[in-house]
Formats: sequence, C-alpha cells, structure tokens
Amino acid sequence: MILEMKVPSPGESISEVEIASWLVQDGDYVEKDQEIAEVDSDKATLALPAEESGIIKLIASEGEVVAVGQVVCTIDTSASAPEGGSAPEKKAEEKVEAKPAPAAAPATNYATGTPSPAAKKLMDEKGVKLNAGSGKDGRITKEDVVNAAVSMGTSTGGPRSTERKRMSSLRRSLAKRLVAVKSETAMLTTFNEVDMKPIFDLRAVHKTKFAEKHGVGLGFMSFFTLAVTRALKLYPTVNAMIDGDDMITFEYCDISIAVSGPRGLVVPVVRNAENLSFAGVEREIKRLAIRAREGDITIDEMTGGTFTITNGGVFGSMLSTPIINPPQSAILGMHNIVERPVVVNGEIVVRPIMYVALSYDHRIIDGKESVGFLVAVKEALENPTELLMNNQIEKALEL
Repeated sequence: MILEMKVPSPGESISEVEIASWLVQDGDYVEKDQEIAEVDSDKATLALPAEESGIIKLIASEGEVVAVGQVVCTIDTSASAPEGGSAPEKKAEEKVEAKPAPAAAPATNYATGTPSPAAKKLMDEKGVKLNAGSGKDGRITKEDVVNAAVSMGTSTGGPRSTERKRMSSLRRSLAKRLVAVKSETAMLTTFNEVDMKPIFDLRAVHKTKFAEKHGVGLGFMSFFTLAVTRALKLYPTVNAMIDGDDMITFEYCDISIAVSGPRGLVVPVVRNAENLSFAGVEREIKRLAIRAREGDITIDEMTGGTFTITNGGVFGSMLSTPIINPPQSAILGMHNIVERPVVVNGEIVVRPIMYVALSYDHRIIDGKESVGFLVAVKEALENPTELLMNNQIEKALEL
C-alpha cells in the first residue's frame, strides 16, 4: 500500500510551510513515528514524523514552500525492513573513492635575496615571493615580508571564502517582525536594578525542602513571574495591546517565557500565571522547557501571551534593550547577577545585583506607567516575603 503523507496544520492561521530539511534519503526504510523532516512555518520549526513504516519516496524538495495538506512524500507500507535493522543498505556498486594525494607545495623562489630564518618561515606562511630585501647585501628581513604581505592584501594569511545560505522561514519571519516592531511601534526602554539578596536568602533556606516536596527547583523565574503578575494588576495598561484603533486590556496574565530549544529561542506561554503558586509556575516552566528542548512544543503553546519575560542573563548579558514581542506592548528583560558595591543605610556593602529592563510601546503605555511598573517589580523582588508571600513563607511555598 502506498501511503501519501500530507503536511499537517501546525496551527491556526498557518496555510503554508517550508521544507527546511529532509532527515532521510529517498528510498530509505523509515519506522513509524521516526522524524523524517523539519518544516518551518513563520512561527516555529517543527518535526514531521512518519505515519507508518516502509520505504519512503520524497516528492517535495528542501527549501520548497508547500501548502498545508499538500503531499510531500509517499511511504510504501508493504515493504519490509532490511535485514540487520532499519537503516538502508548501501548499494553494491557504491565504492569508496580514493582520495588523491595532496599536491606538493610549490617551491618558494627566493631568487638572489637570502632571507633570514624568521623571514623564510613567514614567506612560506604568507606565500610571499621576494627577490631582494632591505637588509645588508639585499638580505630579506621579516619586516620586508610583512610589508610585502600587506601590499598584497594577505596580512592575516587566513581563508577568505564566503558561504551563502537561505534563512529558514522562521528566521525570515522573525526578521520581518523585528523590523516591523522598530518601525511600527513607539518603543522605549526603561531600566532599574534589583538587589537579589532577599531571594538568595529565601532560596538558601527553603530550596532543598521545596525540591523534595514539589520535584522542581525553586528558581528565579517563579519570583519574577509572580512579581510581574502583581505589577500588571497595578498597571493594567502594560498588560494591553493595540488592535487597529482599539486598545485591548486583558484581565488575565498569560506570560510568555523565552526558553532555548534545539532550533533556537522559543517563547511558550504560561497561562493564567496570576493564579499559580511558586510551585505551579516552576512546574509549568519546567514542562514547557522540556517540550521545547525535545522539539515537541506546539504553535498553540507559543501564541496568545499578553506579556513576555526574557532572561539574557543565562547567556552572560549584563544589560540589553529587549524588543517587544508583537502584538504585546511590553517585555521585561532579566540579566546576569553580579556582586556590586552598593550603599545600604549609609554604608557600602556588596550585594548580588541584577539590572532589569522594560521595553514598552509608548503609544499606549506612558512613561509614568512604565517606570511605575518596573519599580513595582523591583519592590516585590526586594521584599518577596511581604509582597509575594503575604509574610507566610511556608504557606506560599506549600511546604
């Protein structure tokens, strides 16, 4: 039986995808549920699994844009797996071609000029030929070789090849969106700093018991997520977006969390984060991060957020201006934590400090609201016991 494999719909409103790469070759034997291709949409890169086992025949080419529902390959389900496993057997006529021996390097012609040992080594490295130098009796010096190499444009002696590669559909779409954000929004960024010592102290005391009780670590993201949902209630315009001439304000907080996956950065959404506890946030972020790393994240899990948190600190970023994730109107950027000297009660002390940044659309969010929002986040992070736990630490952490 010949099974026609069609492109499934990756999500609502997506009508076409691009075949990013085939993971198998034409004529291979594939197993059911084996990943046979990667397909790009304008929102994500997803894996295409084989629907049945059999011999595959590729129809669409890599880089080809195909419509959702279009046949991209067929599988002959009547074919049996080759002996010794499912890997395709090499054809008998295939032979390993012997590699030709490398050509001998051309001899360097030093003509009448005798180079110094250092100059001779440099001439061989740079491929420079000189008949005479500036040294005594025309001796070629190292400086002569350097000057000649510079005039030849080979001062580094490194390769000068280039490579042209078509960007994926996801990357092209992302590029357009980022340019659109810069040109279509009135984006501004405000900054502040957070003393992370109170959170460090809380985690030091309770993280072991928390992990034993809930099976997840007590990380920074739960503190930031709950601090953000608290601030969004105080400043609801930050949790809004523009739709034509209208402004839509949301009563719920669907927080997009940027996480790193095998195909790049993805932004899954923690739904109704305002109703989650510390453990609930940590469990949901862990679940989404695992799905992202394993390539199982869906389009629906990455759309519909009302506000985004991104953590450039995990890559070592000290400070940045994050770009708004459209159609949202604001994004919070976290950064690395560095011990810095600060003044506390008139004395200089060393504290773990994180710089935070809020980028926002000034068309609907005023400066007073943006600064007030970021200050509210800072206050909650620096006083989590009172503002995030209602002075009931064990109850808040469900210990």
